[in-house]
Amino acid sequence: MSALDKAKNKVEDLGGQAKETSGKVTGDKSTENEGKVDQVKANLKDAGEKVKDAFK
Repeated sequence: MSALDKAKNKVEDLGGQAKETSGKVTGDKSTENEGKVDQVKANLKDAGEKVKDAFK
């Protein structure tokens, strides 16, 4: 996994955490759920990169 891909996934994960927290604080369930989805996407991308690395 390249360091750039790893960094992008981490940024997406942190952005998702921020959205989730923001949604919780404001009571906006939609924003909170978007944050959770962003985190899941980042984790899936990270897992995919790890699988690719395992087959290299």
